[in-house]
Amino acid sequence: MAGSLLLADPGQILVWAVLVTFVGGLMRGFAGFGSAMLMAPVFAVLMSPAHMVPLIAAMEFPMGAALFVGARRDVEWGFVVPMALIAMVAMPLGLWALFTVDRDILTKVISGIVLAFVAVLIIGWRYRGPRPMALTLGIGAASGAMMATSAVGGPPILLYMLAAERPAARIRADIIAYFFLTSFVLLVLVMLRSEAALAAIVDAAILLPVVLLGSWIGSRLVGRAADVHYRWVAYVFLAAAGLFGLVG
Repeated sequence: MAGSLLLADPGQILVWAVLVTFVGGLMRGFAGFGSAMLMAPVFAVLMSPAHMVPLIAAMEFPMGAALFVGARRDVEWGFVVPMALIAMVAMPLGLWALFTVDRDILTKVISGIVLAFVAVLIIGWRYRGPRPMALTLGIGAASGAMMATSAVGGPPILLYMLAAERPAARIRADIIAYFFLTSFVLLVLVMLRSEAALAAIVDAAILLPVVLLGSWIGSRLVGRAADVHYRWVAYVFLAAAGLFGLVG
């Protein structure tokens, strides 16, 4: 079926992919972030970065669409749209790197980004400076290029948005809207750039029920322990995925 890697090897790769996808969904449900960051380093090793990016984008888009329906009224469009548009403009540069740079180098870069983000979260650093439009556009461009190259475009956006002096509901809505818009465009661009992307879409369809189940179970766990416990579980999972990508 369209060159599916999972169906071509229904043994070890499929088992690992299902397990990692379920844990990614579980973490997304109870921590609210990190599914793509957890899956990207592992999938880059199991498959390849070129297969992993459309695979994750195809799974993230429907999850983002479901969240967007409930959050759309709280979105600050004047802030989100310029950032999303410049991210889309930067995506072709990221796609060039995705299909040009050696896969082992890309895998290690992806893993390094994840580990660096975990370190920043653990030490509690937050950007507290001004947010002029030039900086906002720069953050969006960096995120778009990173997303197209590694499927991990979250760190700059999350650190930038989470430090904003705005209500939590609006920040959450802005993050959801940004990734909903950009993941759709990334999916379209990578399919136009690579004929092999269809195989990743097939694999995403196979794994989508797994990530949705994990997300649902994770959301049911919220409130059964302190939020800080969920965060530390997320950090451990992300760090393990990053280390797997470095040594795998």
